[in-house]
Amino acid sequence: MDKIKRFFECLIPVTACNLKCSYCYVIQRNNRQGKMAELKYSPEQIGKALSQERLGGICYFSICGAGETTLQTNLEDIVYNILSQGHYVNITTNGTVTKRLKDIIEKAGSFVTRLHFAFSFHYLELKRLNMVEVFFRNIQMVKRAGASVMVQFNMCDEYVPYLEEMKQLCIKNTGAMPQIAATRKEDKGLKKIELLTDYSEEEYKRFGKDFDSPLFDFTMKNFNAKRKEFCYAGDWAAILDLSTGIMRRCYSSYIYQDIFKNPKEKIRFLAIGNCCGSPFCMNSSHFMSLGVIPEIETPSYASLRNRYDAKWYSQVMHSFLSSKLIESNQEYSNSKKLLSNALGIVDTTIRWGYRSYKKLRHK
Repeated sequence: MDKIKRFFECLIPVTACNLKCSYCYVIQRNNRQGKMAELKYSPEQIGKALSQERLGGICYFSICGAGETTLQTNLEDIVYNILSQGHYVNITTNGTVTKRLKDIIEKAGSFVTRLHFAFSFHYLELKRLNMVEVFFRNIQMVKRAGASVMVQFNMCDEYVPYLEEMKQLCIKNTGAMPQIAATRKEDKGLKKIELLTDYSEEEYKRFGKDFDSPLFDFTMKNFNAKRKEFCYAGDWAAILDLSTGIMRRCYSSYIYQDIFKNPKEKIRFLAIGNCCGSPFCMNSSHFMSLGVIPEIETPSYASLRNRYDAKWYSQVMHSFLSSKLIESNQEYSNSKKLLSNALGIVDTTIRWGYRSYKKLRHK
């Protein structure tokens, strides 16, 4: 059975979208430009740069756009070239662009069992556009093709009157209740990251309770919980911009490398260690569930997302996403941990300088 070697959170900065969800972080930041991402490298070059030999083994790539991911030109070719290297791929989508979903499935061919779709259930926009049936039909289509699926929605105040309706629709069409993602305010003026709600945190959690969502429970448990343990982001996991090839160690890291330019060049993997610059693990349900901080015991990635009774995941996908990074990697010696933390101090200095520069520019 395949075990995960590394995890890559992949951005493809397409800002086009056919929905207008008020809670979307791109809309909150007023950055909906309606554009396709310009790719610096061809899909074939991307595939070569992400070979198992270069990355050390089988990896998991989670692809998300700054708009609707599947609107990006050539996405099916990018996904195919990553799958052809033996890796597993997730695509986060609003589930409405039927033709592009078909293109991705057909291009994947026999690799489809290593393909995972995270369908975001934007219910009110789907209702407004009369696309609820299209959404669920597309979920059934990709699942029949052999891919794995999950359905999730962003908990926000405007959904509160519709929660039971959303639950029953999902049960009827997918065999299970949707998972829930927490929604953050994207106001850079905030001193502390907050939930996007006018309710108290306890009330917000209570709305999600009836959905029995492990994803929601885990996310809320880690919301605003500062991590001080040794973290292997930067080695066992990374942030990757598919349009430029720029790989960073984590969201808070300013040290980067273009890993697509020369597929023969060694990738500089080194853990962020105890020097995380984030107030909390911004995507804990990915990074922490896969075991990027091995001293913290967590549920598996699969157990947070799969609905076992409904068999959202294929057996192949469930097995792979139940594995942990520690199973394919070795923890650092004390001397290597010291080296990681020394680089972390440099990274912190760069980050502090960059933020100070930005503040001065806006004065």
